[in-house]
Amino acid sequence: MSHQDYSLTAGIIFLAVFVLHGLRIFYGWDTSFNIWEVPMWASWIALVVSGYLSYTGLEGSGRLKTK
Repeated sequence: MSHQDYSLTAGIIFLAVFVLHGLRIFYGWDTSFNIWEVPMWASWIALVVSGYLSYTGLEGSGRLKTK
């Protein structure tokens, strides 16, 4: 697997995570693991981090033209 293919794959996966966290925030979905309720602020942090990682992955694959 080439560097560009790897970056594209990672970018798409992080884009999916970004979209799911955005949907959770927009619709107010509750998330829990066993008995632990995940706070909404954790999705805000994950939204920013996954958005950045998606951007850098897609940029590294050459799919985004930033200049």
